[in-house]
Amino acid sequence: MGSRHDDIRDQPVIDHDAVVGLNFIRSKSAYFFRRYFRNGLRSHVMEVLRSSDVKKETRGVLVDGIRQFPRAIPLKMLRIFRRRFLSFAEVLNEIKRVKIIERYLTPQQMARSDEFIVGYHLSGREEILLCGLQEYVSGEAVDPWRIGPLESLSKIVPLAGGDFGRFMNRVSVNLGAFVSGIKKMILEAEHIPDLAGEGNILLTSTGDIKLVDINNISKIVKSRDIYRDDNGYPVCDKSVEVLALLEKCLLNGESDVKDPIYGFFLDPERTARVREVTQAFHQTLQNGMHGD
Repeated sequence: MGSRHDDIRDQPVIDHDAVVGLNFIRSKSAYFFRRYFRNGLRSHVMEVLRSSDVKKETRGVLVDGIRQFPRAIPLKMLRIFRRRFLSFAEVLNEIKRVKIIERYLTPQQMARSDEFIVGYHLSGREEILLCGLQEYVSGEAVDPWRIGPLESLSKIVPLAGGDFGRFMNRVSVNLGAFVSGIKKMILEAEHIPDLAGEGNILLTSTGDIKLVDINNISKIVKSRDIYRDDNGYPVCDKSVEVLALLEKCLLNGESDVKDPIYGFFLDPERTARVREVTQAFHQTLQNGMHGD
């Protein structure tokens, strides 16, 4: 870990001390910042916890003479964007892109976030830094590359009592609404969020389908060239592919081959090229983790 004067956007991981060392965070507060296990490429993701809850988790509490260690549950998720913004207009444009999702997905379908812009003090100068304070969602990751028929989703979240049929009906309704909302976003706003990232979609114990990573939203680019985000990932094509897999799960193995969205992006020749770009992305990422 570098010193507090190092650029936090360049650090691979950060901890509580790094966060409270920021000029816009109170060093003495009732909160503890812990790195979330699903850290993003585009932002640092930190759990915002009560310090008192963290103490109970680490030291334990006596309940009827038995020491228990209750897990500290995040109040919010703090996101610190890695991207550098050269102007206020540029950062506002980024926020507008994120807010597109809120027009098409309900609070039950996404983890809402309040973005804020701060002046980040770095080596005697001030730079623009974008952060977000996001709703914490308790759920299990939906791996779209491994799901089968709709019933397979029941294996992701253990059903703690209740009616299995009612739970699956709720999952079916919510997944259908989620897919419809994303399709409407594509057709009307010509944008799509990153559905392909690990842990970007969660299934809750109440049967809600929620998008939690709302920071990477791509314009729908119908071009022979494969669009890549600023990390080199073909996010548009891969997200459309995930959308098709979710719909296939919803329809128990069937897919709408006449759908105009899928017809372009899921053309066999194009998907083969996307697969090559994806492999190159993961290879670059792996090389970066191990050094040159």
